[in-house]
Amino acid sequence: MGKEGSIVDASFVDVPRQRNSRDENKQIKEGQVPPEWKDKPNKLSQKDTDARWTKKNQETHYGYKNHVKADKKTKLIQSYTVIAASVHDFQTIEVLLDEGDKELYADRAYRSEEIEEKLKSKKIKSQVHEKGYRNKPLTDTQKAVNREKSKIRVRVEHIFDFMENSMKGSCLRYIGALPKALFTSP
Repeated sequence: MGKEGSIVDASFVDVPRQRNSRDENKQIKEGQVPPEWKDKPNKLSQKDTDARWTKKNQETHYGYKNHVKADKKTKLIQSYTVIAASVHDFQTIEVLLDEGDKELYADRAYRSEEIEEKLKSKKIKSQVHEKGYRNKPLTDTQKAVNREKSKIRVRVEHIFDFMENSMKGSCLRYIGALPKALFTSP
């Protein structure tokens, strides 16, 4: 399979929301299982201790993020990783990259100086969207360049659309810790 370029994006995978006390949530965030749950294996089997809360655009999500790297031309998934929803997108890009990548398309969530340096050191051409900042909006030229990049980057959205609409994959019905094999790509 020819690798002309790669596209990276993430999508939320919601799980059933947990009803925990503040103390239980604090212990879960610290990576511990509340001691009273250990005595009740039936209760423990119904608790998802790996999922996390996050908020995006006034929408609250509880669960995971599915990060996908797909081929620019064929839209075939090359690698993936599943992480807690609270982890920012740019923190997972290094897991998805490999030596065969020549060009990387991504939305502005993956834009940072650190990412740009990593791409440059791996000799990967960055096609990550430009990002505007407070009191320094994007110029018309930057907006035009982002529109051109979007024509290719949008192909990864087709993958998530297929997962959600054809495979009914927008909500995970599995309760409890995901098998560790799902947390990184093969």
